[in-house]
Amino acid sequence: MDRSLLISMIRRTRWPLLLAAVFVFLTAGCTQQQGRDIAKQFSNGKPDEFFQTSVDRMATLGMRDNLRSLYLLMSKLYLRNPNQWRQSGHPDAVSAQREIRQAIEQRRPLAALGERRDLAALSYSLSPEFKGDRVGAFIYAIGSMIVTAHGGRTEFYLTDSINPQFVSNAARNIEKATWLLSQRQDANGVLLLFSNEISEEGSNLSFAVEFGKIVARLDLLTQMLDERYRRIGLNYAQSLLLMNFLPVQ
Repeated sequence: MDRSLLISMIRRTRWPLLLAAVFVFLTAGCTQQQGRDIAKQFSNGKPDEFFQTSVDRMATLGMRDNLRSLYLLMSKLYLRNPNQWRQSGHPDAVSAQREIRQAIEQRRPLAALGERRDLAALSYSLSPEFKGDRVGAFIYAIGSMIVTAHGGRTEFYLTDSINPQFVSNAARNIEKATWLLSQRQDANGVLLLFSNEISEEGSNLSFAVEFGKIVARLDLLTQMLDERYRRIGLNYAQSLLLMNFLPVQ
């Protein structure tokens, strides 16, 4: 089914009627309490969830949480590097953050990076040659890379597919970027961006922790995708071994 057709179906769905039909179907033979529990679960959901597998839903929620983590990191980096948002041309850090979020979610290029996206943008944002808001460029690069690794989407449905290798590669790239963030220096030996801090006064490893959460979510999704496709292949192999005809409906 074409993705645009699926979205159109979702928008035209009469949610109350669909909810009622599913409720009647699922509660047949259930106790009254079970019926109320099922109805509550459906009432808390959204119509488009009916067009998502469990892995689709997990990928959608994972993307939401990863972008939230990324935006939190952006806010923290601006606090540690207040000189950066001033180079963005915006009157304050909040406006600078809003532009980066919109550019990531709307798949728009960032002016400071030209037409660079994904890996090209990531490499450039951490290079001494880059002149501009390095925090915004760095966060945009990682955000655009994550979205690209998921096929250029932030929500996923039955007709969508995600390449687990690309998701895994994105996780490894973030690990490398996190290390580079703590190591890259300018010609004077000063860090390009300040993030984690370990000193006699105390330690601040919150950046590494938040990046670690993103990597963990991506790795978990990779495992889920690998298992789903493995089961599809295994089921097909079993059908050949047992000489079973494959279902057509």
